[in-house]
Amino acid sequence: GAAQVGGARRAPQAVGEGTAADLPATTSRLLAFFDGLPLFHQVMRELTDPELALCRKDKGKAVELKGQGNACFSRREFGQALGFYSQALCNVPISSDGMDVNLVAALYVNRASTMHKLGLLEECLRDCDRAIAVSPHYVKAWYRRGMVNASLKNYSSSIHDLEVALSMETTSSGKANIEQELKLILHKHGNVTETGTSNGDPQNAELPHTGQLHKVVLECVSTPDKGRGMASPNDIPPASLIHVEEPLAAIIMKSCRETHCHFCFSEAPADVVFCPLCTIPIYCSERCLEQAVGQISGNQDSCLGLNQAIGLAKLSVTSRSCKQPSISGQIAEHRHECGGVHWAAVLPSDIILAGRVMSRYIEKRTMAGKGSAMSGPDLDLVHHYDQNSPASKLESHIYAIVLLHCLQNYYRSILSCANDSLSQLVLLICQIKVNSIAVVRMKSMDRSHELIANGEFPEADGAALCSVEQVRVAQAIYISGSHFNHSCRPNVHAYFLSRALVLRSTDFIKSGSPIELSYGPQVGEMDLPERQRLLRDNYYFSCQCSSCSELNLSDLVVKSLRCPQCNCLGALSESSCYSTKGNFVHVTLSDSHVCKLSLPDVSKVDEDMVEVGKSFFQDSCVNLNIDPGCCMSCRSHLDVSSAVATSYRLTSKIDGLKDLTVLDNTFMTEALQSLKHLKKLRHPYSKVLAQAKDMIAEAFAKVGDQEQARKHCEASIQILEKLYHSKHIIIAHELIKLVSILLSLGDRESALTAFSRAEAIFLLYYGSDMKKILPYLDALKGVVSNGSNRASG
Repeated sequence: GAAQVGGARRAPQAVGEGTAADLPATTSRLLAFFDGLPLFHQVMRELTDPELALCRKDKGKAVELKGQGNACFSRREFGQALGFYSQALCNVPISSDGMDVNLVAALYVNRASTMHKLGLLEECLRDCDRAIAVSPHYVKAWYRRGMVNASLKNYSSSIHDLEVALSMETTSSGKANIEQELKLILHKHGNVTETGTSNGDPQNAELPHTGQLHKVVLECVSTPDKGRGMASPNDIPPASLIHVEEPLAAIIMKSCRETHCHFCFSEAPADVVFCPLCTIPIYCSERCLEQAVGQISGNQDSCLGLNQAIGLAKLSVTSRSCKQPSISGQIAEHRHECGGVHWAAVLPSDIILAGRVMSRYIEKRTMAGKGSAMSGPDLDLVHHYDQNSPASKLESHIYAIVLLHCLQNYYRSILSCANDSLSQLVLLICQIKVNSIAVVRMKSMDRSHELIANGEFPEADGAALCSVEQVRVAQAIYISGSHFNHSCRPNVHAYFLSRALVLRSTDFIKSGSPIELSYGPQVGEMDLPERQRLLRDNYYFSCQCSSCSELNLSDLVVKSLRCPQCNCLGALSESSCYSTKGNFVHVTLSDSHVCKLSLPDVSKVDEDMVEVGKSFFQDSCVNLNIDPGCCMSCRSHLDVSSAVATSYRLTSKIDGLKDLTVLDNTFMTEALQSLKHLKKLRHPYSKVLAQAKDMIAEAFAKVGDQEQARKHCEASIQILEKLYHSKHIIIAHELIKLVSILLSLGDRESALTAFSRAEAIFLLYYGSDMKKILPYLDALKGVVSNGSNRASG
C-alpha cells in the first residue's frame, strides 16, 4: 500500500518526463494521485453541484436588481437603469417550474421603456414582443409597443396595440391616457404615410453568406520543410474567394462574455437575451439562443412556459437521459455546460472548447446509435505534445482529468474516466492550443462610423479620426482551415462572417504554390527574431516561409535606432538579435533600395548571419560592417542602452495622450517636443516612430487642428508603407483615418483619392463581403463624393 501511495505521489514528475506514447500510464498514475486527495473531490463537487453553482438563477436577486433599475429610471439615469434591468432578466428564472410570469413580463417592459427613452426603438419593440409572449394580457406591454410603433411611424400597428391595451385597461385614468394617445396617433396617421418599418429582429435576418466561390481546387500536399499544407493545381487570381468553413466548435473569450453574443460573436444589442437555466451566456437574439442551447433539460410540462418566456415556438424540452439533436439539426454547444453548474465559467476558454469538441463527438455517436465505449475524437491535427514543457504537460493532464469529470457529470454512464478517454482528451487539449484560430471583429474606436452611417460627419472642431481595430472575440477549431500553413507574408486573408471562416487570396497564386495565411506575426509588424520566437513558443515550429529565409528591410529597421549622423539612413538594432559573439550585423540602406539578406538555414540565424551576409554582399553594392553599436552604413557610434531607455521614456509621454480626456496646448507642445527628440533616436522607418506620429495625429484631430493631424497621419502612413507594402490592409485602415481628416479640412479631392486607394485594398482583402465587414464605407463614400458635410439619404 505504501508503495502504491508513493508511486501515485510521483505521478506529477512522471507526467512532465513522459511522451505521448506514455499517456495511458501517466494519466492513470495522476488520476490515482488525485483520487486520493479529498481536496480534489471537494473542488469537483463545487464545479458540478447545482446547489453550489455561482451561475444559478435567483429570483430574489432579480427583484433586487429590478428595484435598483426602477430607482435609476426615476432619476432619469436611463443607461444605468438599462444595465440593472438586463442583469435582473439574466437572474430571473424563466422555466415554468420557477417562473414568475408577472415579474418576467414587467422586466421586459421596464427594459423596453428604458430603451425607448434612449432612442433604441427596434430593441424596445423586441422586448415588448417578449413581454406579450410571456403575458398576453399585460396592458403595459401592449401600451409600450403601441408607443414605440408610433415612434417608428408604424401607425396601423400602433393603433392596433393601443386599442388592445384600451380594451384591457381597468382604471379610468389609464383609459383616458390611452384614448388621448390614440387620438394623437390617429391624427398623425391621417397626415403621414407609414414607413412600414419592420421589427428588425436579428433572429429573422438571413445568415451572412459570401456568394459564389471562385473555381478553386484545393489539394492537401506535403513538403519536406513544412509538412502538410494546402495548394491548388490551378492559378488563383487576387481577391478570389477560396474557402468558407463553419467551425467544428467555438467559444467566446472571457474578455468578451458580457459584450458579445456567445453564439455568433457579434456585439450584443441592448435587448440581449439569456440562457433559460444559467447566468453565463448572453445572446443577440432568440435565433442564436436556440442554436446554442437547443433542447433544455427539464420536464415536458415546462415546455409551454419556457416557450412563452423566450419566444421560441419550436423549442421542446426533454429529460437529461434523452439525447436528441437540436432544432436546427446542429448539436447544441452550450447544453452540456448548463443546468445550474458553473465549471464552464471557471475553466479557461481553450479547455471549454475542448469540452465542446468532446461533447459534439459524444452526441454524434449517441445519435448514430453507437456504443458507449469511446476514446475521443480523432481530428487528424498535430498536437506537439512531446515538445511541450514539463509544466505544460502536467497542466494538460490536470485539465483533462477535471474536464472529463465535468463531462461525466452530464453524460453519466455514456462517458467514463477510462485511461484511453483521458489520454485522448490530453491530446485534444494540446491540439486545440496549437490549431485553434482566433475569431476577430472590427471595432470602431470612436463615434465617427456611427455618424457616417447616419449620413453625418463631424465638423472640423474637435473631430475624431475615423479608426477601427481588430478585437479577438472568440477562438474556434476549423478542421480544413487548420491545414493551411503559415507565412509571415501571407497570400490569403482570413476574416469571419458570424462564425464562418472565410479565406480570400490577396496575391496572384501560381499553380502548385503554397496557399498560406498568417498565424499572427507578419513582416512589418515584427522583426525576424520576434516572429520566429512567437511562432516557436506558440506553434512549436521554426518558420521557413520566403520572408523568413531572407532579411527584409523592415526586419532591420522596424525596431532600430537611427545613425547619430543626421544625413545618414543607417540603422542600429536596439538589441543583439542579429549578432554573433556580441557583434551587430550592419548593412547600408538607401531610400529606394530594399536590402535582403538571404538565410539558407533559419534555425541557425544567429550563428550564420555574419558569414551569410558577407557572401551575399560580396558584389560590393552594399557595405557590411559588424562593429557593435555602430551605424550599419557610416559606422558612427551610439550608446544603444542609453538611447533605448530615452526612447521608451519619450514614447510613454506620447502614448499618454490617448488616456487624456481633455487636451490643451501644453500637452500638445510637450508631445511635439517628445516627438522631436524621438526622431533623433529612432530610425526614420521604425514602427515606434510611425505609432508616435499616429498618436499625435489623433490628438491634433481631437483638439481640432486638422492641418497638423493631416501632416502627422501622412507621415505615419509613409513609414508603414516601408515596413509593410502599399497594398497591405494596415495601409487601408490608416488611409480611412486620413480621409476623415481631409474631410474635416474640406479637401474633398484629396479625400476621394485616399478613399479610392483604401477601397481598392479593402476589395482585394474582402471582395463582395466588404460591405458586411466595413458597413460604413458606402456611407463614407457618399460623404466624400458630396459637396456638404452630410451624405444624401
